Amino acid sequence: MSNTVIEKLLPNGVMHLSLNRPEIHNAFDDHQIDRLTSALEVAENNEHVKVVVLSGEGKSFSAGGDLSYMRHMGSNSYNENLIDAARLAKLMKTLSSLSTPTIARVHGAAFGGGVGLVSCCDFAFATPAATFCLSEVKLGMIPATIAPYIVRAVGEKAACRLFMSAEVFGSNRAWQLGLISHLSEQDSLDLDIQMFIKSLLINAPSAVERAKKIASEVSQGPIDDAMIEKTVVLIADLRASEEGKEGLSAFLEKRKPKWTL
Repeated sequence: MSNTVIEKLLPNGVMHLSLNRPEIHNAFDDHQIDRLTSALEVAENNEHVKVVVLSGEGKSFSAGGDLSYMRHMGSNSYNENLIDAARLAKLMKTLSSLSTPTIARVHGAAFGGGVGLVSCCDFAFATPAATFCLSEVKLGMIPATIAPYIVRAVGEKAACRLFMSAEVFGSNRAWQLGLISHLSEQDSLDLDIQMFIKSLLINAPSAVERAKKIASEVSQGPIDDAMIEKTVVLIADLRASEEGKEGLSAFLEKRKPKWTL
């Protein structure tokens, strides 16, 4: 099952992870869930990885859970279903909490858990032909394990509608909702992603990582004295860091910063 996720680390630090079950539109089962989770954990612990791009082979990004897998889950015991649901929840949390920037490359269908993967990424590029659907209620289910990330991406009101209606919607609607961040024509999708990655990689790597972390932290509580103190300490730490000093010096000296010090 090792080839269900294709891994490719480029010299510039971009890790490409591609779901590789094109014959079933990259629908995933427990083996692929574990395989992708493992690949993400390896990327997180590799200091050479600067950006992770998640994509799908073939005609679709991901159709969610595959039918044979879901049929098997229907005969599982309660405890077995708890373990299985925890497996998918771990995948989503691992992707969402990755310290490096993450980009979803979306073409074709992104249904169910596939939408969850998109919502867990920091950025998502989609083509006009991309379609999205949270179809779980049609099967008597709900998108429970991916719900926190969908709600974070599109807001409670929109998420509630998508969860209840199971409507299929296109990339324009996904962009309006904030599920995707960029719209690209099919023939320029990869180039647009490459150009965006290029703009990311010129930024200070530690600052990018901390920027991602602070956005998550300040969204989870009131703007009280404790939160304000945290932000004050953080900016003071960054100003005193080697990276912070180099960035300011480069700006004042009108030169490109050297982030590898």
